Amino acid sequence: MSHIKRVRYKTGRQKVGERPGAINIPDDALKPVIAVYSYNEKELVKADGHDIKVILDQFKKCTDHTHWIQIKGLGDAKLIEDIGTHLKINPLVLEDIVNTHQRPKFDEYDDYVFSVSRQIYFNEENELCNNQFSTLVKKNLIISFEETHAEHFEAVKARLAAGKGAIRTAGPGYMCYALSDTIIDTYFVLLAKIGDELDVIEDRLYTNADKTIMYDTQQLKRTLIILRRITWPERDKINDILRTENPLVTAEVKLFLRDAYDHCIQVMDLIENYKEIANSVIDLYLSMVSNRMNEIMKVLTIISVIFIPLTFVAGIYGMNFARVDPITNRQMPDNLPELYSPHGYFYALGGMAIIAIIQVIVFWKKGWFTKL
Repeated sequence: MSHIKRVRYKTGRQKVGERPGAINIPDDALKPVIAVYSYNEKELVKADGHDIKVILDQFKKCTDHTHWIQIKGLGDAKLIEDIGTHLKINPLVLEDIVNTHQRPKFDEYDDYVFSVSRQIYFNEENELCNNQFSTLVKKNLIISFEETHAEHFEAVKARLAAGKGAIRTAGPGYMCYALSDTIIDTYFVLLAKIGDELDVIEDRLYTNADKTIMYDTQQLKRTLIILRRITWPERDKINDILRTENPLVTAEVKLFLRDAYDHCIQVMDLIENYKEIANSVIDLYLSMVSNRMNEIMKVLTIISVIFIPLTFVAGIYGMNFARVDPITNRQMPDNLPELYSPHGYFYALGGMAIIAIIQVIVFWKKGWFTKL
């Protein structure tokens, strides 16, 4: 399994002191790709393009349809302004669409509603990407805005093409729910990957622990923190939608939104559980390092205790205070009598060996060696 890399952060926030409602497109924003899905109970009509002309043509062609306009890429300020002009969208909403650092939220206006979610996924380099997903919902119309050209809604499009269930008949509010629920479902996929990573790290902890365990676990904690910052406002957003009396959110849609709310709560529970596991892994690793250090210190202490008396004996007989003066043959009182003893070297080694053996036996009976 490839390891999760650091989070990819983006730049391009609104300039300090900028006029409210200004549309500032980042230099690295992708050019928009537009797909229009016009549907009713009987048929689904699709059109593709790159400017507002494809949208207006589809409106004229399909007058009795509900329209889902999917815009991938926000690199065209004129397109955003044209949408705002034709649909009479507040400039502050347009600013929030292109300023892609919004937290999940739900805003109500006179004849439309605006919501923001966060798309979280791992790219091909296994980096965590955090992109904004915005939707505008009007009567018989929903417009979704995405930062990238990546496809995240294959399942929704398959359901739309099949025409089963309520997706073609429940209006744009249901489509907004379907897209939001798909985003929440991707959180489960992401958390499953994080859970697998934690399992691998735990196995490494028990078999071959090293300091990379702490680094990898800390990176997972960073990912979980980002997820937590997203899921809490996402839950609040869904709760706001459930409480609204706006006719664009029907009672049928609210029934499905309650299920999405439950999914969001499950995601939050998983995040907290994985955070606890990650903290436990780091604490356990630090405890293992500390215990290993204690074991090493214990071994060194035992070795030092064994050699301290031997060093003392060697130091005593290394002072070389002779009993007899080798030049005058005069006896020196209170000096070492064993300095010129026959076989004294071996006697000294034997005495030190006996001392060491006695210490080892005492330590063994105390159980010091069995606990290493």
